[in-house]
Amino acid sequence: MFPLSVLDLSPVASGSTAAQALRNSLDLAQLADRLGFTRYWVAEHHNMPMIASSAPEIMIGQIAAATSRLRVGSGGVMLPNHAPLMVAERFKMLEALYPGRIDLGLGRAPGTDPATSYALRRRQGITEEDDFLDRFNELMLLESRAFPPGHPFANVTAMPSDVPLPPIYLLGSSDYSAQLAGHIGAAFGFAHHFATFDAGEAMHLYRESFKPSPSHEKPYAILATHAICADTDAEAERLAGTVDLNFVRRAKGEYLPLASPDEAAAYDYAPADRARIAQNRTRMSVGSPETVKARLMPLIEATQAQELMVTSMIHDHTARKHSYELLAGIFA
Repeated sequence: MFPLSVLDLSPVASGSTAAQALRNSLDLAQLADRLGFTRYWVAEHHNMPMIASSAPEIMIGQIAAATSRLRVGSGGVMLPNHAPLMVAERFKMLEALYPGRIDLGLGRAPGTDPATSYALRRRQGITEEDDFLDRFNELMLLESRAFPPGHPFANVTAMPSDVPLPPIYLLGSSDYSAQLAGHIGAAFGFAHHFATFDAGEAMHLYRESFKPSPSHEKPYAILATHAICADTDAEAERLAGTVDLNFVRRAKGEYLPLASPDEAAAYDYAPADRARIAQNRTRMSVGSPETVKARLMPLIEATQAQELMVTSMIHDHTARKHSYELLAGIFA
């Protein structure tokens, strides 16, 4: 089986609740475990009514406890929101509890709007500049205990001290992120599902820039993409209406729970909305197993991805589970 994984944002569906969305994530993770998926990553987003996943460390522990084989990780922890010591200790604890099954995926963005970002970071001495690399270096120095003598953190130990950090992945959607992932010796997860940069070029830049690190001796590239699979093309198109309307609403600053396919079909789309939908559909694979396979295989070949990670923002939980069942069949 070609390595196939899940990226889950715990989508909140209209007519349901965020609490139910989190329970759905646990249920989907157990299905992915049974189907032979490689890993299951959960996101960090804030102040978005359509996404229930705001604390990936908590969900990682819950999912790892409810499964037996899956690697479970963050897709990702938004490092600008967190003190590096806190990230180190939380993921060391997870690694201690579930050895060999935890991934530490890091993101460079705050995963929210500017006001919420300020609320998250107001005690941290916020800077307008991108401080990801400074925070990452601090995380690595905490892990290696390599702060120079006299440094304020020289005697700070991330606990539990006898447990290593899990493997590190950098998530990104640009040429800069690809090169940075290679430079720091992380595995790389490219967010094809919302990127405007070419996925094949990003993977090339990553491999070209890669330098071995304690976390990874060789480059490892994951392609994250959006796929909706159903028994027929027509049914998949119906389900994808949810994504179409969600994309249109987000472009207008409306972060509402996921609409049902019926709600999406009844929406009065303007010509500009249709254009946005068409653009977004270039990043999606929608259809029957045969149609989705025909869409995904050239993408995998073009990027030389070593693993495919799929997100599916489907309104109905049963339909979302079935989509992943069909995907597993494609790559079995």
